[in-house]
Amino acid sequence: MEVVTRMVEDRPVVIFSRATCCMSHTIKTLISGFGANPTVYELDQLQEGQQVERALQRMGCKPSVPAVFIGQQLIGGPNQIMTLQVKNQLVPLLIRAGAIWI
Repeated sequence: MEVVTRMVEDRPVVIFSRATCCMSHTIKTLISGFGANPTVYELDQLQEGQQVERALQRMGCKPSVPAVFIGQQLIGGPNQIMTLQVKNQLVPLLIRAGAIWI
């Protein structure tokens, strides 16, 4: 889990993804659509991708991608992100993390 902690520190929004995952693409598009510039790690293109994926699973990400961190906190996967969006809680969370300014 240390590797994941290092990857998300000092970044307002981090998305762990796979280049071929349609849900990952959807979540990246949604968050970017608000003006955020997330740091995206494509696990299928990282040398240590399998190690990172195992760490995400140990943190409770099932499936492991997409996994979204906002303000260095694990928010979760697509269900959690879409729930926040439907409840109008995603934008305030992005603002508090310093990912967007409105």
